[in-house]
Amino acid sequence: MSQENNTAKNNNNAENSSINQEAMLKSSLDFTKTWMDHFAVFIIRVFGSIGFLASCIVFFILWISWNLNFFKPLKSFDTFPFFTLQMVVSLFAIVLSVCVLISQNRQGRIEKIRRQIEFEINVRAEDEITKILNMVHEIHQKMGLEDKHDEDLEIMKERTDIKQIHQTLNDKESERESLLYPPE
Repeated sequence: MSQENNTAKNNNNAENSSINQEAMLKSSLDFTKTWMDHFAVFIIRVFGSIGFLASCIVFFILWISWNLNFFKPLKSFDTFPFFTLQMVVSLFAIVLSVCVLISQNRQGRIEKIRRQIEFEINVRAEDEITKILNMVHEIHQKMGLEDKHDEDLEIMKERTDIKQIHQTLNDKESERESLLYPPE
């Protein structure tokens, strides 16, 4: 009976641990922490919508119609070739370009965190697999089964050197950056 209780407790601890890990991962990917992040998300959602595109088209049609005197009681204020409209559209294009750059930077930061999380999960999985291989090998030895030397198994049982992986990645990134941005 106590063994069943211990198993149930271990299962509950494992479930709580996975829920905590999942919450930590989700919170790491949440980029709306500051008011600037909230503002950036708002701008991206507004400017990247079909509704915004439709409202721009309606605005341009109304502007041009008004200034071509399609609305007789209204006096035109920007005659053909619509220099004021051209200036407004040019300034608006600058604002939209900056919004696109903000969105791309934000997306880049999110992707960097996702890659980091994937790497950490892969390292944990590698550790778990290594431990399982060692346990299976020990069981194999304790059962007295024939032990033939397997070089691949011995390599797989070795612990992964995280520092070496990080160093290799940093070296490759530095090399790539030096090719993209050579020293002056």
